[in-house]
Amino acid sequence: MVCKEVFRRLSEYLDGDLDPGLAQELALHLGHCEDCNIVVDTTRKTIEVYCNTEPMPLPPDVQARLDRALAEKLGWKR
Repeated sequence: MVCKEVFRRLSEYLDGDLDPGLAQELALHLGHCEDCNIVVDTTRKTIEVYCNTEPMPLPPDVQARLDRALAEKLGWKR
């Protein structure tokens, strides 16, 4: 497996949805490729941080602009 393929399969790998044979190939690649290890580790940590945080409320002016933009895009009447 080459680095480009690791990047293509990264989401499936981290989700545990990758075919076992491909997962083994990817793991072998990670055994000798420091660059891909950094990408996988950073992505995994980013997902953990994101999943363990509470959403922050939008400032009222941003929420109002977002509401207007969505209403306009979706053709909703206000």
